[in-house]
Amino acid sequence: MRPSPSRIFSQIATAERPTDPSVVMRRAVVLGGSIAGLMAARVLSDHADEVLIVERDPSDVEDGPRPGVPQGSQVHALLPSGQVQLSRWFPGIVDEALALGAPLPPSADATAKTFVNGVLGVPPPPAAATGPMLITTRPFLEALVRRYTLAAGNVRMVYGRADGLAYAGRRVTGARYVPRDGAEPVVEPADLVVDAMGRSSRLSEWLADGGWPRPPMQRMPIKLNYATALFRRDEKVSDTWVVVYQTMAGKGRTARIGGINSVEDGRWMVLVAGYDDDRPSRDVADFTARCREHYPEMFGEIAERGEMLGDVVTYHQADSRRRDFHKLDRMPAGLVAAGDAIASFNPVYGQGMTSAMLHASCLSAYLRSGPRPHEEPARAYFDQVRVIVDAAWQISTSADVELPHVDGPYPRGYKLTKWFGDLVFRAAQTDPVLSARLSRVTTMLDHPAALSRPGTLLRALRLGLPHRG
Repeated sequence: MRPSPSRIFSQIATAERPTDPSVVMRRAVVLGGSIAGLMAARVLSDHADEVLIVERDPSDVEDGPRPGVPQGSQVHALLPSGQVQLSRWFPGIVDEALALGAPLPPSADATAKTFVNGVLGVPPPPAAATGPMLITTRPFLEALVRRYTLAAGNVRMVYGRADGLAYAGRRVTGARYVPRDGAEPVVEPADLVVDAMGRSSRLSEWLADGGWPRPPMQRMPIKLNYATALFRRDEKVSDTWVVVYQTMAGKGRTARIGGINSVEDGRWMVLVAGYDDDRPSRDVADFTARCREHYPEMFGEIAERGEMLGDVVTYHQADSRRRDFHKLDRMPAGLVAAGDAIASFNPVYGQGMTSAMLHASCLSAYLRSGPRPHEEPARAYFDQVRVIVDAAWQISTSADVELPHVDGPYPRGYKLTKWFGDLVFRAAQTDPVLSARLSRVTTMLDHPAALSRPGTLLRALRLGLPHRG
């Protein structure tokens, strides 16, 4: 009998390090050197004689956001589940991040302040298994992950633009790329090719070019608009550590998201975001006014009294999307995808980097199951990834479908799921037990099915339904 999605999720999200890696291929090629590609390369280093990463951007990630990561200058969150996987694959990396300047919380029990519709919620207890909360900018974390990945003796990186796949019969035999220096295209042979090229991946077109079906794609038009600014952290201005703010669409309310992160080098990263026609601009006066008028007081204090470092940077994301490779009736051997190339969610929920790390753990589980990746399609891998994608998709889209400008697609059983989800959410705002359980799901430590357990259901009903005298 196939294990339940909840059980598969817990097996993938484990903190235990594999003790049984074996080499099952001679060469693997990873297309894309962002977080998803780096994590995949780290896993592959246990199972391939050689791993080659083809990355478009030659710029040093430590210099700031790369051109291929337009959202790199925005707030990024590594959810607790992602931090578990990061430490699983790179022992000691969290301690090194802290030694290099990632900020420590001001106290052992410090947690993010979470506001919903202007009301400060009950903080869940810290996740003991994850250790100190790791909060950094995207370039800082990516630079560290890149250094750890390339430290493996059998992993190397070349720079160029991925340009297609090579086929032989029913399998992918390599990947083609155009070197950055303008040389002739190169075909790199591989027993396994990993597409980690992000939202703009051209894998669907490359499959069609080879006579294979394209994976079905689902989209949800969220029309998200971001604006982010960096400030010098100063206790004379505010003692803020981390703040998460959300206003849900409703009568008299406009849906908005805000956040303040304390990041490396003694800085605050402040985010304001809106949807559809609510578009924060690069204008400092507009940014400051939004912080003061629409968010808790610490936003206005930092924006008005803090020292801004650099410019306000904006970002727009039109939709959430997923490519359902598991639905393909035919697919070639020697090929997998990971990260945003499979699914890209509303970034306000912070699921992107964490999902990519869980995809890497799916790849590890697949490669430890005794596959023949160059002979058979990687269906077992895509089946496991589906569980991770379904979990993240359920969390993000169940909230996004409530936005006034979003008209679906509505998931099966939406009305019942929404009723119960709203019930748990309301009760969790004042109940520490439900707050902790809900937090474990939203931070991807637990599968959403955990919220339907009888004890959680009864507690939510008792606390969330109006009492009658």
